Amino acid sequence: MLHFLKISALTLLAALVLLIIGLNLWGAATLGSHSPQASAKRDGQANRVVMVFGATGSVGDGLLKAALQDPEVTTVYAVTRRLSPRLQAAQAAGQVQVILHEDFTDYRGMEDVLATVNTVLWGLGTTSIGMDPETYRHIHEDFPTAFVAAWLAARKAGPMAFHYVTGMGTGEAESAQWAQAKGRAERRVAEMAEGTGLRTFGHRSVWIRPTDENAHLGTRLLEPLLQPGHLVIRAVDLGRAMLEISARTAELPNGTLIDNRDALEYARVYRQHTGLGEAG
Repeated sequence: MLHFLKISALTLLAALVLLIIGLNLWGAATLGSHSPQASAKRDGQANRVVMVFGATGSVGDGLLKAALQDPEVTTVYAVTRRLSPRLQAAQAAGQVQVILHEDFTDYRGMEDVLATVNTVLWGLGTTSIGMDPETYRHIHEDFPTAFVAAWLAARKAGPMAFHYVTGMGTGEAESAQWAQAKGRAERRVAEMAEGTGLRTFGHRSVWIRPTDENAHLGTRLLEPLLQPGHLVIRAVDLGRAMLEISARTAELPNGTLIDNRDALEYARVYRQHTGLGEAG
């Protein structure tokens, strides 16, 4: 029996190693569609006012942290149903203006604020595991499209950028309902933005490592195993990539899809010109 358990454990370990190697080979061979232009001009006002959604989640916490650290951001709004430790501390320090909000399909009363917003970092979402498909679709399709409609009703003057974390595997042609819902949302917000001052971006990241405050030993051990294939990005670096793309107002068109390697590259050039170190 003991011998059988040992063989089973070794077989499982070998399978995991092969899986990680295979994923890294796939990522290295296929990821990377957009490279930051070396001579691209940056608009220092493009991220003056940033609004963050989903700031209490593991991804949104990193997006919020990136916005709070950015030297060009003057105002940060967080639209949320509840507070997190980072939101509480930043609110007490006067670094963020928290807007407690319940209905993410209704933004009446926020028109004056929306008229000032340049960049939206949308990390609001939930897992599809065990969730009713219609509820999942409502959260991931109706919520962002309702917001973009309200934002465009309040403001049409650029620079404006909407960054939506959709994840690898998203697409209307995919078989999974979660992928279809997010794919439709990507398309719909891009269609809504046509002819306005808004550019929308779908971030199809692979694995987003939480901030240092929320990372545990398992995530820290897994991160270096996925780096060779560009399969992991830190949540703060994802936020930095979003801010960099927003500032490059003439580089990527409305509706561009950003994969994990793309985001890593934009985060790298962001760190270079800001002097900020590795994201934590």
